[in-house]
Amino acid sequence: MSDDDVDVRLRDVVEADLEFFLEYEHEPEAVRRSRFSPRPREAFLRHWKANVLGDDTCFVQTVTADGAVAGNIVAWWDGDRRFIGYWLGRPYWGRGIGSRALGLFLEREENRPLYADPFSGNTGSIRLVEKHGFRRTGTVRHGEDDHVLLALD
Repeated sequence: MSDDDVDVRLRDVVEADLEFFLEYEHEPEAVRRSRFSPRPREAFLRHWKANVLGDDTCFVQTVTADGAVAGNIVAWWDGDRRFIGYWLGRPYWGRGIGSRALGLFLEREENRPLYADPFSGNTGSIRLVEKHGFRRTGTVRHGEDDHVLLALD
């Protein structure tokens, strides 16, 4: 089966998905590429339950590939800007799954403009959002790292 035949879908997050999200957040190459420090298990679960699933203004979906939990995509407010973020497990990288999932997500998330701010060294993530019409609007600093700010009008 080619990767084009993978059935990519979005669905609401269920509590069991959080264990997959936690595992994916701790994958060493994902940490290196994202420049995001993974949270310890209890802090991760608290964050997700309170700040993501517990925030009615967040729109979050589980990404599935052939029924398996592949990752998540979320939109949230930071001040007056609506951001998106996504995280896929490493087995799902480079197969078009993230691109198809983001396309589905952007059909459901109707707020515009939308912003994304991937780490400047994460070229795959930058290409992913650019493929969906996001345009570079500047650079933002998170800790010691520069991130590319992109917007979709």
